[in-house]
Amino acid sequence: MIGDRGKNSMSHHSIEDIYNFLKLSDAIATSGQPTEEQFLAIRESGYQIVVNLALPESPNALPDEKQVVEAQGMQYKNIPVVWDNPTLEDVAQFFSIMEDHSDKNIFVHCAANMRVSAFMYLYRRIHKGMSDDDARKDLEQIWLPNETWQKFIEQVVEHYQ
Repeated sequence: MIGDRGKNSMSHHSIEDIYNFLKLSDAIATSGQPTEEQFLAIRESGYQIVVNLALPESPNALPDEKQVVEAQGMQYKNIPVVWDNPTLEDVAQFFSIMEDHSDKNIFVHCAANMRVSAFMYLYRRIHKGMSDDDARKDLEQIWLPNETWQKFIEQVVEHYQ
């Protein structure tokens, strides 16, 4: 199998291999926690900003993620969203980053793409005018929000209406 090595050497750096990877548009993709090597694939795929919604102590978190991302020449933003207590402040900060960088390719991740899929659902509904059905399809490809997150989603939608 050694002879096949050159052919397959890129396969473990494919952006599609990142846990729960989901491309939402030409400019936005989401996932769970990428590995250090996968940040290279993210950059090679044209993303300019990485937004991390996980906590530094989340499962599989990279302790030096900011340095890893910035070493690739990408910008790094972290909004540590507490899993059991997402806040309006968290989502407002997220909306602000997304709007401020809407001219760039943005890669958004958390530990499992659950926080991110909920935040992206809200962003697309509130800022992009997407229908609930269309936005929900992508959210539900990842998970069905639990009671905490369902209440949060309703709270945010109500707040911004």
